Amino acid sequence: MTKTFILEDLDCAHCAEKIQNETANIAGVIKSKCTLLTQKLKLDLADDADVDAISKEVKSIVNKFEPDVTVIEK
Repeated sequence: MTKTFILEDLDCAHCAEKIQNETANIAGVIKSKCTLLTQKLKLDLADDADVDAISKEVKSIVNKFEPDVTVIEK
């Protein structure tokens, strides 16, 4: 399963890399890809992943590195 987040107002390539690396370590996440150009974070999730918990953790991680970025779930 793939979960996509829009990271509105993301403008730092270094922060995008940090977000990608840290979200890749969330339980249930198989792969994480954060693209600055499209302002999207795409996560490949395990079939038994807790999507609500992952979404909460993603928002926390994004807020840690980029507090002015708005996370929109797709």
